[in-house]
Amino acid sequence: MAVALPAVYDAFDLPRTELAAQALRHAEEVEPEVIFRHSVRSYLFARALADHDGMTAGADFDDELVFLSCVLHDLGLSEEGNGHQRFEVDGADLAARFLREHGTDEDAVTVVWDAIALHTSEGIASRKGPEVALAHAGITVDVLGRGKESLPEGFADRVHAAFPRTDLAYEITGLITRQALANPAKAGPLSFPGQLLRRHLPPGALPDWYDLIAEAGWGDRPPAHPGTPAA
Repeated sequence: MAVALPAVYDAFDLPRTELAAQALRHAEEVEPEVIFRHSVRSYLFARALADHDGMTAGADFDDELVFLSCVLHDLGLSEEGNGHQRFEVDGADLAARFLREHGTDEDAVTVVWDAIALHTSEGIASRKGPEVALAHAGITVDVLGRGKESLPEGFADRVHAAFPRTDLAYEITGLITRQALANPAKAGPLSFPGQLLRRHLPPGALPDWYDLIAEAGWGDRPPAHPGTPAA
């Protein structure tokens, strides 16, 4: 039996399973409002992109898993999810725990964990299963607008009217950066959080790739002509 959701969702085709409704409520309870609305929009954009590509829910992908992946993907930016790993992994671990507590089978948990842990990993998430790839695509559309030309005309306006952006891209950047400033272990120098953190530290405070090579202790030397492999 379909589960009833608040009226704001009536204009959109969301999964109406008990697990989907519980995940939606959980995300809304623990996440900042701007992040929660981003999570919902990400799913709506993911589904629209699937429709554009001729993908059918139930045949080409599991719609509930795409929904869970999108709605829970930023749990690592909540107070509850702010642990000692990069926020994507903290969020994936918390989502996995939530799903197991609600009796979700391990294959489904693995898909959602991958989707959340990889949602900032351009070029990797898109090569995983369809649920992981769709979640990544929907999240990317909402943050950076990449792929929005594939959305139906007027659809983004309807989504934004129901779930306002409130300067999402800058708000989420601020949340990730504040976590990293409080705990630099959450922002490895080659990670996405590390890239954000670098702009908020004095030059050289966070090593880049070339600094890491120099610190390796193997004595590797750069080629005489940059871009030319050593003999």
